[in-house]
Amino acid sequence: MNAIRVQQVGDPDALQYVDAPTPEPGAGEARVKIEVAGVNFIDTYHRRGWYPLPLPFTPGVEGAGVVDAIGEGVSEVAVGDAVAYGMSTGSYAEYAIVPSHLLVKRAAGVDARQGAAAMIQGMTAHYLACSTYPLKPGDTCLIHAAAGGTGALLVQIAKLRGSRVIGTVSTAEKERIARAAGADETIRYTQTDFAEAVNDVTDGAGVEVVYDSVGIATFDKSLDCLKPRGYMVLFGQASGVVPSFDPQILNQKGSLFLTRPSLSSYMLTRAELESRANDIFDWIAQGKLQIRIDRTFPLDDAKGAHAYLEARQTKGKVLLTT
Repeated sequence: MNAIRVQQVGDPDALQYVDAPTPEPGAGEARVKIEVAGVNFIDTYHRRGWYPLPLPFTPGVEGAGVVDAIGEGVSEVAVGDAVAYGMSTGSYAEYAIVPSHLLVKRAAGVDARQGAAAMIQGMTAHYLACSTYPLKPGDTCLIHAAAGGTGALLVQIAKLRGSRVIGTVSTAEKERIARAAGADETIRYTQTDFAEAVNDVTDGAGVEVVYDSVGIATFDKSLDCLKPRGYMVLFGQASGVVPSFDPQILNQKGSLFLTRPSLSSYMLTRAELESRANDIFDWIAQGKLQIRIDRTFPLDDAKGAHAYLEARQTKGKVLLTT
């Protein structure tokens, strides 16, 4: 089979297109014939060695396709099921071995592209808005990178929950995307100090929660956007890792909360996984949640997909097709 391998961590050139043996599923595993793989920032963290994996490895933690074979004891899926999954490494390949408890059957009306695009970013947006800080009517939230793959989904889910959304973007085009997703206010951080702008649009009150996937470039000023006892939800580091800091700062800025969540902690059980995924699939099927596909790359151009993602020019989901 064709696959991407990382022999040594590094820049996008570390992604090597190779011919590899087709794997066989073991007990509790299924083999999925991958149709589409999602490209996510965590893949770049793995490639760089920020989140180390044993070398060599095939990157990609999200995919959609059809179950091709199952191992002993598998009850969640059967051969021929159309499925999607997240949080299992190895989707940058024609076939992937996936623990069967991580596979979710795609709802009618949800194709492979939507399935692959929805699992990581959709469920991330779900846990952020519904669990980490459960948004409610009357809340105001600040969402950085509001036109990105996760950001635009988070905007939509925040609006489904009745909250006011302020989104930061870098360009006029991204501003249109964030507005189309439902953002009530947009701030072009390339032209405006976003902390000052948030203060202006909230009449000095601040926001209940900041959802920050950018990291070091936005972290400090994001704290200044929060109301007393507000929540700083740092769920990514697209611009770089936030350094260690004195927690006394949280006290000084109003007894703030800081959390650094990850999806794996919000899908600890099969029931929790299915609940989140089914919400996302149902919203897609009902037209309540729009999945914006930005660009699709062939598997043999995984380097190009990573370079595009890391340039922070994305306007939706980036996918690889096998």
